[in-house]
Amino acid sequence: MREVTTLFWDVGGVILSNAWDHAQRLAAARQFQLDEEFEQRHELAYVPFEMGQMSLDEYLERTVFYRPRTFSQEEFKAFMFAQSQENSGTRAVLDEVTAAGRYFQATLNNESAELNAFRIRKFQLARNFAVFFSSCYLGSRKPDEAIYRLALNVAQRAPEECIFIDDRPLNLECAKRLGMRAIQFESPAQLSKELTQQGILGAAA
Repeated sequence: MREVTTLFWDVGGVILSNAWDHAQRLAAARQFQLDEEFEQRHELAYVPFEMGQMSLDEYLERTVFYRPRTFSQEEFKAFMFAQSQENSGTRAVLDEVTAAGRYFQATLNNESAELNAFRIRKFQLARNFAVFFSSCYLGSRKPDEAIYRLALNVAQRAPEECIFIDDRPLNLECAKRLGMRAIQFESPAQLSKELTQQGILGAAA
């Protein structure tokens, strides 16, 4: 089996909370008293939003501020940004891999541009990752095969030498079809155990 040189990490649901998934939108709907049309409009807008084809302002104009509101865009944005939290357990595992200095590490995530930039800065993700393969930069989203191929080609890595960590089975299935090794994230302890079994952490490394 080929030696592992590279780890690709999902961000939302693994290292951090999801930025703008169903739970965060539900909280926003409650906070700002939005009706079901908000979610309906989101379903029509989220793909171009995450692929960098629509700015945050444009997304909000389409989903929330298509009619007058009693709150401002800035108030709504502040709420969106505040939903992001770090999974401290996973971050400790990630920091341990980084400290070993043996692996090329990059993100491989679906995220809109403004939220992605905020999360990279807020949680200092650049201390762990050399490159951010985010949907908003690449114009492609998981589970589309194109985003995995782009990441592999830019990183100049063979699939067999890469591990991809994600919490969603479908995203992992696509990576495995290309020949990448896959770890489905369930908890920091489980992730640490699997990375140890792969020889990335602990005595086996």
